[in-house]
Amino acid sequence: MELDKKLISKVIRSLIAGEDSRRVTLDIINSKFMKFMLDFFKEVVDAKMQSKDINVDWYKKALLNENLSPEDILINAGLNKKTIFNIYGSTNKEMVLDASAKNHAKLKQDIQDLVDKEADLNLNLSIKMGQVSVELNITESLMVMNTIAVKRASIRGGAWSKVGKNVEKPLMISLCMLHNVPKENYAINLKGTNIGNDDKENFSREIDFYLLSGKEEYKCEVKLMGKGNPESADAVIARDSSLFVADKLSPLNKNQLDSRKVHWVELQSGQAVQQFEDVLTELNIPHKKPKNIDLELDKILNKILS
Repeated sequence: MELDKKLISKVIRSLIAGEDSRRVTLDIINSKFMKFMLDFFKEVVDAKMQSKDINVDWYKKALLNENLSPEDILINAGLNKKTIFNIYGSTNKEMVLDASAKNHAKLKQDIQDLVDKEADLNLNLSIKMGQVSVELNITESLMVMNTIAVKRASIRGGAWSKVGKNVEKPLMISLCMLHNVPKENYAINLKGTNIGNDDKENFSREIDFYLLSGKEEYKCEVKLMGKGNPESADAVIARDSSLFVADKLSPLNKNQLDSRKVHWVELQSGQAVQQFEDVLTELNIPHKKPKNIDLELDKILNKILS
């Protein structure tokens, strides 16, 4: 899932303004989900129309076809990539096809058992495209609904993760530039860090940002979450971070961080700019107070996202 620069800019503006940025993410989820449903219904109609024998499992034949991408096969089977990896430790094509076939068969049997128990229940989906119309029986209808539900969950999880990954670093750079922090006093990655090759990927993933003052290196953790939870503060402490920037922090979060002398900035408080300025002062990092936040932010985002 790719996020365009306009969306990233919109999220950063809302975060710095102390607004709830989740609306932007929800718009992304809804847009991608609606497109998926339309495309998927088209595939269902085509697959159903191509099935000449009503005894043939047209859904498996067409929508779990090995010519499709592993991601599409998994979703159509009512699975997601993370689940397969957690169970089998691999998501290669052969594993995906095997797991998808098994899950499809199990799902189909579960639906049939449910239908047998609920004899009075009747559900039929009718999908019409132009002059073409297909009818799905209760088993087919429930299978299609299950696929749609799994895809919605997959899009939702991917969107929240992608927004976080795409926004965290530009957000921190924007806060630094708003306060006119010299370039030598902040960094995304530190050069010359003495770590082994095996640790480089984990190291770079764990540390979101650095503030620098002389020989001091202050690790910064960014979490664009909803209401905070204790585990989030624990992660910051475990990584020896000096600053925690979060969408929203619970009183417990704040108490934990304060007790460990970890600085924090709560974006939804509406005081993020001032809080960040206070942190810069306490860490002895050169900066200047922003004069016109909206105007300066426009210039900053146009520069760093160009």
